Amino acid sequence: MQKSAILGFGRYLPRNRIRIRDIAEQWSQEGLVMEKTLGIAEKTVPGHGEDTFTMAFEAATQAINISTLASSEISACFVGSESHPYAVKPTSGMLVSALTLHPFSHAADLEFACKAGTAGMQIVDSFIRSGQIEAGLAIGSDTAQARPGDALEYTAAAGAAAFVMGSAKSKHAIASMDRTLSFTTDTPDFWRANGEEYPSHAGRFTGEPGYFHHVKTALEAILETAHVSVSDIDHVILHMPNVKFPQQVLKSFGFKKEQWEHGFIVPTIGNTYSACSPLGLTYVLEQAKRNQTILLVSYGSGSGADAFLLTMLKDGKPLPVDEREKQYISYADYAVSE
Repeated sequence: MQKSAILGFGRYLPRNRIRIRDIAEQWSQEGLVMEKTLGIAEKTVPGHGEDTFTMAFEAATQAINISTLASSEISACFVGSESHPYAVKPTSGMLVSALTLHPFSHAADLEFACKAGTAGMQIVDSFIRSGQIEAGLAIGSDTAQARPGDALEYTAAAGAAAFVMGSAKSKHAIASMDRTLSFTTDTPDFWRANGEEYPSHAGRFTGEPGYFHHVKTALEAILETAHVSVSDIDHVILHMPNVKFPQQVLKSFGFKKEQWEHGFIVPTIGNTYSACSPLGLTYVLEQAKRNQTILLVSYGSGSGADAFLLTMLKDGKPLPVDEREKQYISYADYAVSE
């Protein structure tokens, strides 16, 4: 089977931001203490008219442009999200039309908490390896919700990351998808029942046996099955629900800061759920050099983890991202946007 590769990638982050200290002050908590505890200074907030679809469209448009493919050459679109704009109307179908992908496209909306975006990458990878398609699009996009006053409100953010994938033999291939695996259990650490507006979570239980058990197990497994060591990895990206969780895992495995710093974006963005680790990957793809190895491990509550090993096929280049000036909003404006 032919190996797949990333041919193009893109991201979108809303202009609006809210400072963590402003959320804390709303609930009569010490802002600087919350910043230090979570390690997050601010988070992204969707603006008026921005949702999972619009952000996915912007990120995907950029990814297609980077790939140099015509949009009609892409015949698969998988969108992972916890916040699809419609309960019954596929985001993926809207994107096939809006992006003018090939009308004979495989398309589906995916849900698996914060790893739904990487699940899409695995599906497109499989389609390419099997020869079903020549090129496909995998997207993670979310406008994460949190109950006002809940601990999740400090981190739940918005953003999108998109990847056009095709054959590793393509002259446009940026990074080959060398290996992927998943580890899955029924661990109810985070959930939202049908009809409920906000998710519920098990507090401290979301750490272990949720995040830590699944991320560590998937990470160990891919290193073992690929016969590589921590020192062989040039860049590593983990799911980032906050600062402390991923740093604790990275430290336990012996990763050095220079191995994870490029993709560690949570302090100034927050947790963008299905887009979180894919967004980290977009930053790494800009910085990584030819022949360097990238390790990506996502996590989705409920629970599961996807792990990937990639190899850079050329030197990375910065994305032509529209670096709009950030706009900080008050808690009152934030509450309205939610």
